[in-house]
Amino acid sequence: MHLKISAFTVIVVSVLFLQGCSIKSRIAKADKRFQVGEYYAAADLYKRAYSGVDAKEKALKARLAFQQAECYRFINSSRAEMTYLKAIRNNYSDSIVYLRYAEVLQRNAKYGDAAKNYRIYLQADSSSILAKNGLKSAMEMAEWKKNPTRYKVFKSKEFNAARTSSFSPAFVGKNSDLLVFTSTRRKNKKVAQKNSAITGLPVNNVFITRKNAAGKWETPELIEGEVNSINDNGVCCFSSDGKKMYFTQSPYVTLGDRGTEIRESNRAGGAWSSPQSIKIFNDTTVSVAHPALAPDDQTLYFVSDEKSGLGGKDIWKATLENGECKYIENLGPEINTPGDEMFPVVRENGVLYFSSNGRPGYGGLDIYKATPKKEGGWIVENMGEPINSNFDDFGITFESGAEKGFFSSGYDMIWGFELPELSYFVQGKVVDEKNNPIPDAVVKLISNNGLNERVQAKKDGTYRIKLDKDQECVMLASARGYLNQKSELSTKGVTESQNFEVNFKLSAISKPIQLENIFYEFAKWDLTPESESGLQVLVKILRDNPNITIEISAHTDFVGSNTANQVLSQKRAASVVSYLVQAGIAADRLTAVGYGEEKPVVVDAELARKYSFLKENDVLNEAFVQNLTADQKEIVNQINRRTEFRVLKTTYKLY
Repeated sequence: MHLKISAFTVIVVSVLFLQGCSIKSRIAKADKRFQVGEYYAAADLYKRAYSGVDAKEKALKARLAFQQAECYRFINSSRAEMTYLKAIRNNYSDSIVYLRYAEVLQRNAKYGDAAKNYRIYLQADSSSILAKNGLKSAMEMAEWKKNPTRYKVFKSKEFNAARTSSFSPAFVGKNSDLLVFTSTRRKNKKVAQKNSAITGLPVNNVFITRKNAAGKWETPELIEGEVNSINDNGVCCFSSDGKKMYFTQSPYVTLGDRGTEIRESNRAGGAWSSPQSIKIFNDTTVSVAHPALAPDDQTLYFVSDEKSGLGGKDIWKATLENGECKYIENLGPEINTPGDEMFPVVRENGVLYFSSNGRPGYGGLDIYKATPKKEGGWIVENMGEPINSNFDDFGITFESGAEKGFFSSGYDMIWGFELPELSYFVQGKVVDEKNNPIPDAVVKLISNNGLNERVQAKKDGTYRIKLDKDQECVMLASARGYLNQKSELSTKGVTESQNFEVNFKLSAISKPIQLENIFYEFAKWDLTPESESGLQVLVKILRDNPNITIEISAHTDFVGSNTANQVLSQKRAASVVSYLVQAGIAADRLTAVGYGEEKPVVVDAELARKYSFLKENDVLNEAFVQNLTADQKEIVNQINRRTEFRVLKTTYKLY
């Protein structure tokens, strides 16, 4: 029996066969591109292969989606999130997909969804440091965002160009007036540049910009000399004198080993010499990158994925000797994690800055500060917002001796940052007992670290003094004809700029001063607990003015006999003196007098403003009181019931 096959069937089978071969070939090419790090090219091949695979082949579609998502993650494409989700929906077999999905969700600031997927991954691998740190970050993000640092961050428009990548700025020398950075901007706008198969962007070149006499950065130009070529250049660093440069370079090859290496160039005149490779590992296939030179110009920090590391990319250090690196050392688990630690920078004080995606952070790469301990090891701190964000933050550089500079963030843009200097001021007003300004008052301030300031109050009684951080200060306000008043303040432990307010109310020497908030038991001379604050004011006045003696006088209203009122007032004045003696005031500085109802109040301008039925210079004696209404009588009686003090001498124990 012969089976007749139609021409149409032959064509269909042939097309399917060729299509299958095409998909397999495309996958093979994609895998090859992925292996050599050409992630942009590989992503496109995986994407086209994915669309050609039948929906029933879920395992293959899942693998292709995962590989495509990995490519997007490596080149920081926003498409990574949805592509990982495709892999999950196609039941990708390896639970690692949940960790990677969580990481890109966190990078996209979707912290709740990220936490959910970190938990899913931890069910499969409960020991994962990356997942634990990621979950911690996602759970604590709300609190972190409530406590940003004092750093101010701003876009550096002068260094960035539209539709290009610019990153890893580095100052040259100690003057901080030359800045080098890496960028994909065109070397020559008239000549088209071929895009990199790794990133899909033009290859990176090294650019330099100078600060002019007006303090403005000039238009960036290609760095002079032989540094730039067809190769892809990366992070740069410089010796302390600015004459030697180390930088990352990826040699141009076609579908070969695209390992990176560190090269050295020297400045002769205004140009840089042809770069020479620095030998680090004996195995030349091991990639090294991101050089950072320590202040001694001998210790070189760098990044490598050398297999003896802790996972991902690690930070290492070595000693430079005649173009070779010796005493090579991994910085260990205090710095490195199973994730990526990259972009090291060492300041002149030995503090190391680096970026990591393996520690608790905001998403992507965060910048960390590592301070060396005297006994060895490091204190590592996340630099917090606004330096760090859910994007990649990396490649920081500091002006010499200053807390400001530049760093890279977002889709490879250069940002400026500055930690504003803390400013502290004490300000206030010097007034008399009636709250009138004392324009000729003098305020003195002495601190524990040597600050000695003397300022005269303005016409309105106000003053202002600049302070330093971590100060303990004693202040004294004085004016002719008034008693002195002291105050204390401290700026220790204050981490934000602040204006302290210290007001002074000076008492006149020439007239009695009424003490506020002095209360006695009804018809008795016992002081009530509510009198404590008013009595302490008097204690302070006496301590601030150790050369005065005073008379304490108590006064009553006209209710009751004059004799009884005089006895009551004498005992009340004595109660105040007794309190002062118990508080440590010498008894021979104090005199107690009870005036009873003998010295009624004379209305001043302040009382006249407060009570409409009183006029300035009214004497609140018994005859005056008898003509008032019941309510008015009670007010006047309360005014007359008072405790005062007046200065008797200002030369106590002076001679």
